[in-house]
Amino acid sequence: MFKSFLHTFLQKEHYKFMKTSTKIWIVIFLISLIFSLLLFKSVNSGIIIGDTIYFAFDFWGYTGLVFSAINFVSGNVIFFRFLKSQPFNRLLFFVTIPLTTTFMVISYLLLNLNAMGGNNVQYVRQLLNVNATNNNNYLWLGIVGLAYLLLLFITFNFACKPLRKVEKAVYRLSNGRVGSDIQIGGSKQFVEIEHNLNKINETFKEKENIIKKTNLEYEKFIPKQFIKFLGKSSILELELGNQVQKEVTTVFVDIHNSTTMSTTLSLEENFNYINSYLNIVSPIIRKYNGFIDKYLGDGVLAVFIKPENALECGVAITKAVEAKNMSSKFLPNLDVCTSVNTGEVVFGVVGDEERKSPTIISDTVNLASKMEDFNKYFGSKIVFSKRTLNSLKIDYPLSYRYVGSLTFGDKEYISLFESLEYYSRKKREKLENSKIEFEQAVRYFNLGKCYQAKELFQKILKTVREDKVAYMYFNKCEQSVCGDAPLRL
Repeated sequence: MFKSFLHTFLQKEHYKFMKTSTKIWIVIFLISLIFSLLLFKSVNSGIIIGDTIYFAFDFWGYTGLVFSAINFVSGNVIFFRFLKSQPFNRLLFFVTIPLTTTFMVISYLLLNLNAMGGNNVQYVRQLLNVNATNNNNYLWLGIVGLAYLLLLFITFNFACKPLRKVEKAVYRLSNGRVGSDIQIGGSKQFVEIEHNLNKINETFKEKENIIKKTNLEYEKFIPKQFIKFLGKSSILELELGNQVQKEVTTVFVDIHNSTTMSTTLSLEENFNYINSYLNIVSPIIRKYNGFIDKYLGDGVLAVFIKPENALECGVAITKAVEAKNMSSKFLPNLDVCTSVNTGEVVFGVVGDEERKSPTIISDTVNLASKMEDFNKYFGSKIVFSKRTLNSLKIDYPLSYRYVGSLTFGDKEYISLFESLEYYSRKKREKLENSKIEFEQAVRYFNLGKCYQAKELFQKILKTVREDKVAYMYFNKCEQSVCGDAPLRL
């Protein structure tokens, strides 16, 4: 071990990489040691021992004390820096050398105290009450032994403090909890451990950030509301066959004229142009607390918990797209219409183990899609079903009118209503003023009374020429196509 000690301090590589401050401390230690030895007699002669101890230092005695103090401090600094440069097993050995050496010297002196001569020894025997008959030196030896063990405990506890920090850091990392930089301290070996633990910590941080970014990207494909509906907190918890039934309001947003536009633009231009409209539609859906279940080419299927939000979203989308058309002067305009339906749907995960897809399945969704055909045919902007109307709050302010019915094969008719909130205030007032006559005309149409329906629609068109729905009904009456829902799907 002594050879190892010398090797550590004397090898050229050690001095090459030794800190400048350590070199300075070594120089101070050596200089103060030389002067302390030279002035030892002056210091020793200044200590007078009689019945008591008193001090009578001269100039050189005080100078010797100063150098002794400097030597003690610098020696301890060098010793502790030496300990920090050692592996943990050597550190434990070297840290006990001063304590063990001191204990052995004191033990030897106590055991041989009665046999020693001199004034100084005599004073110590009197101070400790030790003589040949009482053997109190063994009592003091026991006290010194306990003090030695206590100091060893404190020393080992201090030396092993970095181990406890390592234990806490490893426990934290093993539980996947990352945080600020890990600080261990201690000897050189622990510095390496601290460095490696911080590398692990940084790796965990990077992976955690990747997971967060991945989850955020997954939420762009699978809305977090969808995951919540299934009672899950993460996409990783979704399993094939998971399903839940809820009453929601579905909104089908369809971009018209996209087919015509595709003949005037290249495939890339057409794709980018449609996407520019979807970039307007999607944020509005989220703004009104809805989420997009899927993109359907140039259409969007969205889901809302509250029907009021769905209707307000439809109005906002239609107005936003109209504003977009006005700003796109050199590109064809697109027409956006929405259909709203409320009912029970099933949220679930379909597919197989190799390819899973979350979706909603219900006739409610299919009907919302079919209702869009009414918008295409009659030129309306926002239509909604009677189920949606019945789901609205009683005091919810809404301007609307009954516009007809849809039927699927031999199934019963489904009443449709048009929201008038999109139109300008002036046009909306005209439509509201003619609402009673319009709805009566639609009922006449449904009953097959083409003549009465035609007269009312003609009267409405005289005051509201821009009423596209009334105009389409009037044309049907002209063709005597009455007595059925305006659209059979």
